[in-house]
Amino acid sequence: MKRFDLRHLHNDFLPRLQELLAQSEIGEVSFFLFEVDVFENTHKASLSAQECGAQILNSIRFNERDWTLIVRKVQNVSLIQNAQSCEVVK
Repeated sequence: MKRFDLRHLHNDFLPRLQELLAQSEIGEVSFFLFEVDVFENTHKASLSAQECGAQILNSIRFNERDWTLIVRKVQNVSLIQNAQSCEVVK
């Protein structure tokens, strides 16, 4: 399991999350920690992870400001096709 702290990126963490997921191996579990300045970012993070070929294992509030997203890169044809179309937003 790899842990990534994206809190320092505030609301601009999605491109880095996508980049890290694109680099992860099939079956690898990743733990992302990010700030929830705007609650809608939790939904965006989950959708972005799924589009990059990851299965959501857990998504919970860590404390009053922070959120954790735990995902596993999966080997599934439909998810792999989505991962290939996953582009890092700049």
